[in-house]
Amino acid sequence: MLNLAREDVRQYVFNFLDQLVSENDIAFLKWDYNRNWTDPGWDAVPLDQQKEIYIKFVDNLYGILADLRKEHPRLEIESCSGGGGRVDLGILQYTDEVWPSDNTDALDRLVIQDGFTHAYSQNLMMAWVTDVPNRPGNRFIPLEFRFLVAMSGSLGIGGNLNNWSPDDMAIAKQFTAFYKQVRPTVQLGELHRLMPPENSETSAVQYVTADGRDAVVFAYLHSQHYQRPFPIVRLEGLDPKASYRLTPLDTKKVLGLRIERNGSQLMGEGVQFSLLGDYGAAALRLERIK
Repeated sequence: MLNLAREDVRQYVFNFLDQLVSENDIAFLKWDYNRNWTDPGWDAVPLDQQKEIYIKFVDNLYGILADLRKEHPRLEIESCSGGGGRVDLGILQYTDEVWPSDNTDALDRLVIQDGFTHAYSQNLMMAWVTDVPNRPGNRFIPLEFRFLVAMSGSLGIGGNLNNWSPDDMAIAKQFTAFYKQVRPTVQLGELHRLMPPENSETSAVQYVTADGRDAVVFAYLHSQHYQRPFPIVRLEGLDPKASYRLTPLDTKKVLGLRIERNGSQLMGEGVQFSLLGDYGAAALRLERIK
């Protein structure tokens, strides 16, 4: 365990990272394990100064990141520190994004991501598509569901592509292309929690741009009981007098699809998604046209 409170350690860490990034043309750096210690000792300094280790550790961590930013302004830095409980506004001065949790199980992530976005913007929230069975729950969740959960944050792919089938690759290509279309809306738009996921078999979120021109809706069904249809999703934050063009990721997932609808209709009558069985999910893009 390096004592980052020491100035020589701070300089050592910066020097090897600076060299690593410079010599290998590295564009992305994930700084993991930003945890402090539990009841540390620091016998190299007088007893009355030993508690300063907590402050100096953080100061030097921030200092290293600031120096890396200065020397490598295009470097993308991701912070990670044992889960979203240790995300802080201080380190976000120097990093671009955060790894919320090592739990990437898509079903668990619905709740994790909902909680994260109560405190922080969704563009900071890295959300990866990972392989199944996932470590926490040992669940086999379909790739489409995993993608659509991750697409409600900053989408990343962390699966072993060598093991993906041609069908998997086709899904990834289609879903990634759709995400690139809605990425500015998801990452910078206003978040509406249409159906919170906590203790619920259904959930839905919506993002709307500041000017109200674009929106995207994600709907999720964990499991269906008694053949109950997915609840009607009433949208929010739209211009009630404007017309919107609707573009589903999968047209079969929206019942009674009308390509053009009024904002007041979308917020009053809502949208009926066709989600059945277990792990159903859908995405719908809206563009204001009038």
